[in-house]
Amino acid sequence: MPRTARVAPRDYVYHVLTRGNNRQNIFKDEEDFTTYIEILKKYKERYQYKLYHYVLMTNHVHLVMEATAGGALSQIMKGINLSYAQHYKNRYKHTGHFWQDRFKSIMISKDEYLLACGSYVELNPVRARMVEDPKEYRWSSYRANAYGQRDELLDDHVIYSKLFQDREVRLAYRKFVHEMMEKKEAMRGEMNRRAVYGSWPFIQEVNRRFKIDALIKEPGRPRLNKDEEGRKTENK
Repeated sequence: MPRTARVAPRDYVYHVLTRGNNRQNIFKDEEDFTTYIEILKKYKERYQYKLYHYVLMTNHVHLVMEATAGGALSQIMKGINLSYAQHYKNRYKHTGHFWQDRFKSIMISKDEYLLACGSYVELNPVRARMVEDPKEYRWSSYRANAYGQRDELLDDHVIYSKLFQDREVRLAYRKFVHEMMEKKEAMRGEMNRRAVYGSWPFIQEVNRRFKIDALIKEPGRPRLNKDEEGRKTENK
């Protein structure tokens, strides 16, 4: 089956992760962070993608974005990554590879799984023990999503009104994120293993339409289940 990173149809939401080569720092000061944000804005105007959650860490970036008719995910990320790498190399006289391989993308369903993914992204600084509360971290979408702080990068959230119809949206989201803080280790495992993250009907639809498996297969020979191991032992 095709690898998910190579299959990215438009009008779907993706959790995109891109890292510095060998996990090196990609942001050294405020100017680097603000330059990356300006690049996100530039390519947002060009390709009209939608952005729902993000966090800029010192050595990697998470984006929860929706590719629209304006451009494919590969076009968007190629433009963003090349532009920022050029900035960094010019500023610091850096040579060699800047990004670690190609960006990773996970297809996300537009329901509570999207909020779970978004909270996972915004809780990165907490998991890294940089802050105790996500609101303390400047370079993320949390303050906008949880408190309504103005952020020109973000679009109206695609599922807020569906999930929080009868409650104050920002308060409901803050409560949701703090509940997810208790599940942060479990979510880390989910994001590391998955190529598609969503409800079972969504996973089935994606597999049927695009031949994408929900779980990323480990390299090497497939592991035997217990029955297969028993038969192999009997045949020795």
